[in-house]
Amino acid sequence: MDEPLNLVLFSGTDDKLQAAAVLAAGAAALGKPVNVFLQYWALDAFRRDRIDRDHGLAPEAGPEGRTHVDDLRKAGQASWSETLRQAKDLGSIDIQACSLSMDLLGISESDLDPLVDGVEGVTAFYLNAGEGHMVFI
Repeated sequence: MDEPLNLVLFSGTDDKLQAAAVLAAGAAALGKPVNVFLQYWALDAFRRDRIDRDHGLAPEAGPEGRTHVDDLRKAGQASWSETLRQAKDLGSIDIQACSLSMDLLGISESDLDPLVDGVEGVTAFYLNAGEGHMVFI
């Protein structure tokens, strides 16, 4: 079996979450398992009541970046959350919330969107990661 692609998501901006979703979808399309670990601001973006909100862009995107992202949306590009939903239909993508970040932000499992498969600690994430590549976004 292929070693998994392991994505640690820290940032909660739409551009970084979109990049992660595209990486996950590409790996899933190739039959590669994907483990996603949500920490801090990325976890916050996966709240049931916030997942469809505008989470802004990274500062380096600037006004020109906002224009490009808006143009892509108008042209029909799926949101990061929709890209992840579609990717889960393609292959094995496991999305876990960091238990420490859950405590820090005062989030309960019922606050999370159904995209999130569960809650685990960092040790469990590392055990599931195996020898696979680790990407931090």
